Amino acid sequence: MNSRRSFIKTAGKGAAFSAIAFSSPSILKAQFSKKSFQNGKNIRIGIIGAENSHTAGYGKMFNVEKKFPGVEVKYVWGETDEFAKVAAEKGSIPNIVKNQKDMLGKIDALIVDHRHPKYHLEVATPFVKAGIPTFIDKPFCYRVPEGKKFLAMAEKLGTPVTSYSSIAQSNATFDIKAQLQSMNNISQVTRYGPVDLDSKYGGVFFYGVHLVQPLLYMFGDDVEKVKITRNGKNGSANMVFNDGLFATMIFNTEHYGWETFVETKDGIIEMKSRVKESDPAKNYVDMVEMFRTGKEPRSHESILKCVAVLEALEKSADSENWEKVII
Repeated sequence: MNSRRSFIKTAGKGAAFSAIAFSSPSILKAQFSKKSFQNGKNIRIGIIGAENSHTAGYGKMFNVEKKFPGVEVKYVWGETDEFAKVAAEKGSIPNIVKNQKDMLGKIDALIVDHRHPKYHLEVATPFVKAGIPTFIDKPFCYRVPEGKKFLAMAEKLGTPVTSYSSIAQSNATFDIKAQLQSMNNISQVTRYGPVDLDSKYGGVFFYGVHLVQPLLYMFGDDVEKVKITRNGKNGSANMVFNDGLFATMIFNTEHYGWETFVETKDGIIEMKSRVKESDPAKNYVDMVEMFRTGKEPRSHESILKCVAVLEALEKSADSENWEKVII
């Protein structure tokens, strides 16, 4: 097996320009084709989805704590009236809308925050068509073909769109990635994190993204196949990268947290960040930067590859066989 050191160094060369290198000139064009984003101006945000506690958290961060002066959540739509009311009260969000499209013409940026990813893209489409920069909470979508179609539309229109796990899009993950560049002969990886394979919000999709996406950031997103083994609620998954790297993901059921270990000739090493997370955190900073400038922090290809891995994991949760990652 080839040394992981040379691969990681090669993969990381574009980091000075972007956290994750852009995948094609067409995507680059989409990010810089518009000249009228809200740089230096106040930004009015609308949120679709209030079942998730994140929505009230966004309101608190923008409206109460004012972590980003001039950026406010002005509107919220909830799956139920009660969800919307609670999020609005806790997040000091002044307006509740009954129809999502009532926000059109009144907001400068959109956050989509459903718990189940199957609802994300349909509700975001009218806003992307209207040129509204859109952040879609993790996971981006439920199926790769719908994701491809949506991102092709956004790219053609020049509307910035992004989606990511907050665990992945963090100073901690990027610091661990930097540490890996100086390590030789990594033979395999083990990562622990919470996953409920029977979650009504998409099974492995719901929290599995916090396991999968950081690994793709650290080691590259070309994954060949995956396999899940389970015993009731307990389980694990194996993931084989195209270059031969073998990764194991252990699904925590009692512990909430994420840990990553690598095996080298020097033994088993736990990868820990050497840096503190910023305040506000990197995932929020990158989102607001996209709202202001139109610069997407992550390539469309990277987004789709993560969805493809999650789809393959979902299939394997049923079959318990190796499943190919199809993009």
